[in-house]
Amino acid sequence: MIVMNKILSYIGLIVIGGLIISCSAKDDYQGLEYAPNMYHSVPYEPMTQITDKDAGNWVNSDSDIYGEYFNSNPNNPHMMNLRVPPANVVARTKNGYLPYRVPKDSIEYAGKYVKNPLDSTAEVLAQGKALFEIFCISCHGATGQGDGLVGQVMLGVPAYNVGRVKDLPEGWIFHTITWGRGRMYPLGPQIPIEKRWKIVRYVQTLQNQPN
Repeated sequence: MIVMNKILSYIGLIVIGGLIISCSAKDDYQGLEYAPNMYHSVPYEPMTQITDKDAGNWVNSDSDIYGEYFNSNPNNPHMMNLRVPPANVVARTKNGYLPYRVPKDSIEYAGKYVKNPLDSTAEVLAQGKALFEIFCISCHGATGQGDGLVGQVMLGVPAYNVGRVKDLPEGWIFHTITWGRGRMYPLGPQIPIEKRWKIVRYVQTLQNQPN
């Protein structure tokens, strides 16, 4: 009897070991999942919406537990995860900037009323210069004379410190960077609001250069 019990114990260990090994992942085989809900989290993902209660098909949706990939919130209207914002809410960037909503054809308004929220600190000017050298120098040149490599080919790029351009207000410059003007393409989609304002501060230093 003792010998038989030992044999059965050994057989049991071998079976258990075989089961454990058979569940392990290897090459293209991902292995077996003992508890799928421990591998696939249940929290509601706000940017996805799977309303099929049988998605995953590891459990019948007739019960209170839905399919493995079902990720909609049954407590919200239309099973929505991302709730509709309250009325009249205005989105801001992570730094608190409101979206720029002055229309493209309202540059005179922008020049008169749109103001730079950033001061001309050494840090802002240094960052503005770095951004200018990335986005603007190819046309406007290092000193804003319109003599960049592209400006030399296109011709007609005005110098910042001459004539009417010298006196353009900050809102006008910001609006032009955002929407473009003439042959200049809009850079609003490429450059965040705060960085555009830093470029404006640096451009103003180029406006004040001696002729």
